[in-house]
Amino acid sequence: MPGVGLLFGPMLIGVYLNTILYGVLVVQTFIYYQTYKNDKPWIRYLILYLFILETLNTGFDIGMMYEPLIVRYATPRATIVAPIMLSADPIATVMISTPVQLFIAWRINIITKSRLTAGIVSFFSICAFIGGIATTISVTLIPEYARLHEFDGAVITWLASSAAADIVITSSLVISLYRRKTGVRATDDVINRIIRLSVQTGMITAISAAADVIIFVVVPNTTLNFVWDFALSKLYTNSLLSTLNARAGWNNLTGSDQHNVLFGDDHNNTMIRTMKSSERSKSSNPQKIVTGVYELEPHRSSAQSSSALDSSAKNDGDLEHGVNITRIVHQFEDPLPTNKKDDAD
Repeated sequence: MPGVGLLFGPMLIGVYLNTILYGVLVVQTFIYYQTYKNDKPWIRYLILYLFILETLNTGFDIGMMYEPLIVRYATPRATIVAPIMLSADPIATVMISTPVQLFIAWRINIITKSRLTAGIVSFFSICAFIGGIATTISVTLIPEYARLHEFDGAVITWLASSAAADIVITSSLVISLYRRKTGVRATDDVINRIIRLSVQTGMITAISAAADVIIFVVVPNTTLNFVWDFALSKLYTNSLLSTLNARAGWNNLTGSDQHNVLFGDDHNNTMIRTMKSSERSKSSNPQKIVTGVYELEPHRSSAQSSSALDSSAKNDGDLEHGVNITRIVHQFEDPLPTNKKDDAD
């Protein structure tokens, strides 16, 4: 086995990253509950469930480092037997990552209408869940550091399946959004921003899971993989919350009208602001008003989308809708041409 520095150093760094990301998670959770009070109850309960598990996971990780560095300091057991709380990490991670991936699989089915893609994501997610449970059981039965590689199969199943699910999620969202480009610059700019968000939030979890399993296999008899492993659950929850909050996010708090086409609008807040801004624009320029709203309703015609603008202000955003981006422009024609006005005067 490696020296104390290489044994506990990566684990300590992983716990630091975990606690730092927990702070980010607290802020994102606060923003979500303050901003999206009209989301469906089951989605709000999902976020609560994830937050509770993440809190427990952070406590487990801190206790895991407290045991060898304080309770068993300077004893042979500290460098031979893994901390008791280490076995809680795999099961806590998959209890967080699996609901997140299944939630996104549901969204993929709604957005792309592809049950095959959603089924593939669900399959890999469930495989990862089984692998995580098997890893927890294995660490409980064989807690010695020197024997951790006796259950490589469980660890590889867990992390490789999780990374595969994340790659399929990111690829399918990017392809689906890219096909929705219309050639209109304003619309395409919005889609490009959503594509970047999808890549940033999806690939970071895939890269972390892949790095975790690769280092575990390639660099045996060390704990270097724990640098990525202990922060993995926080990356999943923060990625989901950042995507949910991106429907309005900080822009909702500052009065801007930016939306995330992956999860729909917050009509109660955004549409009211848009109607007020439209009234101001009408008084200053009676000929043309651009609302600045990108409609995210199921595929409707332009006339239907325009007539739904007022009714949308009265209804909550529905996450179960598909995605259709329509730039709404209200045109107000002057009833009299300019030359006739002059003649009338």
